[in-house]
Order: sequence, then C-alpha cells, then structure tokens
Amino acid sequence: MENFKELENFITKLPGARTLVGKGHAEDGLWWIKFSFDIDHPLAWRVVQELGHVINYLSLNERLPAVFYPISPPPYINGGPDEFLSWIIESKDKDFSPKLLFEWLEGRFPNPVDNPAEWEV
Repeated sequence: MENFKELENFITKLPGARTLVGKGHAEDGLWWIKFSFDIDHPLAWRVVQELGHVINYLSLNERLPAVFYPISPPPYINGGPDEFLSWIIESKDKDFSPKLLFEWLEGRFPNPVDNPAEWEV
C-alpha cells in the first residue's frame, strides 16, 4: 500500500485546513484521502480553488488521474457546511500514487504552502 505521509503533511499545512478525516485504498489499488477546511478562514476558498484547478483541470488535454470534490452527509439531518462539508481526492489510476500527487501540488502551490503571505495575489 502506498504511503500517504507526504500528501497528508502537505494538506495539513494548507491555510484553513482543519482535519484529515480519513484515507484508504480500494481493492483495485485506487486510493482516496478526505479532509475538511475551516470555511471561515480567509484563504480557505482560495485553497479549494487552487486544489480544484491543479487536480481537476491543470491541462485541458492531459488531466491528472485524480479528482477533487466536496462531499457531505444530508444537510437537513446533520447541519451546515462549517461542520459537515468535507473534501475528497480520489485516484483514477492505480499507478498515480499519493506521492505523485504531492509532487504535483508541491510544484504548483505557493512555497512555503503554509505562509499566508505567499497566497496573496
């Protein structure tokens, strides 16, 4: 099984990152990682936008073999997005490891990623 350590460390350093909710591998070798943000953090939506761009839409012709999207239990039962909205990254190719995704993100995100001043436009 692929090690998530570098990707986990990267995600937890993102401005507004709250918690890692879970991670795992499917029997077919695909993997996933789920986390949440403090949606009231001033940079949270900027980080979400950047994740969406790099993971889902970096190139029109050559997409990364992973997807990033929000997930939530039914809001009418549980509550609002500040408590129950989570985000997930899922691989779509067993050869695309969490380490490879970490390398893609690290190469395209502000450096250092946890410095709010680096996120200013």
